[in-house]
Amino acid sequence: MTVNGWIQILLFVLLVAAVTRPLGGFMTRVFNGERSFLSSLLRPIERGLYRLAGVDEAAEQHWTAYAVSMLLFSAAGMAVLYLMQRLQGVLPFNPTGMAAVPADLAFNTAASFTTNTNWQNYGGESTMSHLVQMAGLTFHNYVSAATGTALAVALVRGFARASARTVGNFWVDLTRCTLYVLLPLCVVYALFLVWQGVPQTLGAYAEATTLEGAKQTLALGPVASQEAIKMLGTNGGGFFNANSAHPFENPNALTNLVQMVSIFALGAGLTNLFGRMVGDERQGWAILAAMGVLFLAGVTVAYWAEAQGNPAFAALGIDPAAGNMEGKETRFGIASSALFATVTTAASCGAVNAMHDSFTPLGGMVPLVNIMLGEVIVGGVGAGLYGMLLFVIIALFVAGLMVGRTPEYLGKKLEAKEVKMTMLAILCMPLMMLGLTAAAVVTDTGVASMANAGPHGFTEVLYAYVSGAGNNGSAFAGLSGNTPWYNLTLGLDMLVGRFLVIVPMLAIAGSLAAKRRAAASAGTFPTHDALFVGLLVGVILIVGGLTFFPALALGPLVEHLAMNAGTLF
Repeated sequence: MTVNGWIQILLFVLLVAAVTRPLGGFMTRVFNGERSFLSSLLRPIERGLYRLAGVDEAAEQHWTAYAVSMLLFSAAGMAVLYLMQRLQGVLPFNPTGMAAVPADLAFNTAASFTTNTNWQNYGGESTMSHLVQMAGLTFHNYVSAATGTALAVALVRGFARASARTVGNFWVDLTRCTLYVLLPLCVVYALFLVWQGVPQTLGAYAEATTLEGAKQTLALGPVASQEAIKMLGTNGGGFFNANSAHPFENPNALTNLVQMVSIFALGAGLTNLFGRMVGDERQGWAILAAMGVLFLAGVTVAYWAEAQGNPAFAALGIDPAAGNMEGKETRFGIASSALFATVTTAASCGAVNAMHDSFTPLGGMVPLVNIMLGEVIVGGVGAGLYGMLLFVIIALFVAGLMVGRTPEYLGKKLEAKEVKMTMLAILCMPLMMLGLTAAAVVTDTGVASMANAGPHGFTEVLYAYVSGAGNNGSAFAGLSGNTPWYNLTLGLDMLVGRFLVIVPMLAIAGSLAAKRRAAASAGTFPTHDALFVGLLVGVILIVGGLTFFPALALGPLVEHLAMNAGTLF
């Protein structure tokens, strides 16, 4: 580890902290329907969209109507994306003549982008036409991020309101997030990327002659526009197979830093929105502090593990740290590779600038654990906040058991219904992650896709299903996932990990909104101080440890012990 590496990490943290409050304030005004600096330009467009769709922006929805609207919108979007892939060969804006995508891969990709997972069992530049990339994948990058944000705001309203029957209007929240937040930011972001050298063209691929005289085909396309929402919306699906390790997606150190900050920006800003909407910004800072503790612990372990390298290099007369560059982003170094891997999995983004399969066992375990913990360390846009609030309910339930008092949060009593719905939402992801991994590693079809034997191969499979259910989308880079088995099971994995969390969460939002607010008393547990942050972090780690330690022991932990004993896989 170097001073330069820690300076990079510190600079990243300071930039995220700097944008949190401005973004939180802006999003609060947007979702409250208040006037912002964009209103004069965008308000007429917003009203026109409501008239076109037949939406009454003043009419709010019960949580069940909100959930049905979200599910129908997601199902329709998934069906359209599936059909676009299957008909790709006859649709326009296909200058390289891409053929139709096979049915199982089209299902997997449609499920992936609908759920904001963006898992890719294909190479973007060799599989998808410009039309599918723009009108299919990029569209879902926007609306899946907007959907997650809208859902988080609905849960926040549940805590903020009293004796209310509604949690907002899904169509209004979706429109406002897309129109006022995502589109303006991404237009500026995409122009910045074009300035830095990211392609943005509808032309065919370019032919180049190398210095050796060989001919090379350079894949081009509308990259900058997809790259912007890919990062800001925590989608992660790359235009190119190499993702953010490709110089056309991530040209230099400045774009690398901006991409990492943009992955965290909206998720961190939503914690401030939470504090503002419940009337106490300290509540939002406490949530962000818990996220920050978990993030800093993860990046420290990942950086330390990668800086140590593999001791097997020493036997060859090579410094272990210097020899540990295979699979890393050689342009930016080990610190940036470890930071990017931690950021992208803490935020459920899935974009990568290094191959996690090439990390040391403990370094590769950090991205895995980040996703296992439930997409709560900043998390996907919106999903991170509502995931963390679910753990807040569990933490306060545990605190209530210890003191013999009914738990409450922000004046709302947390009773049996809320706790049961929370457990349903939290436990569905481990069920898919561990259950499908177990099925895959005992079937010939599942094992045949593993690139490595032993615990490393097991980790490849485990990471795939963890990434799918956690709606992260990054891969361990050693698993050949484009098979009917993995396309179908990972598609199911992603759908359950998204929607079986959302529906119970909305039920909690509706239940809390209907409750009266109780005044704080001498026995009320404060939820804005260091004690609460420590309790919340402890509960997350205990729940994660009890759930996933056996699987980690079979994968990265035993591989680490074997590596130190001189056994490699």
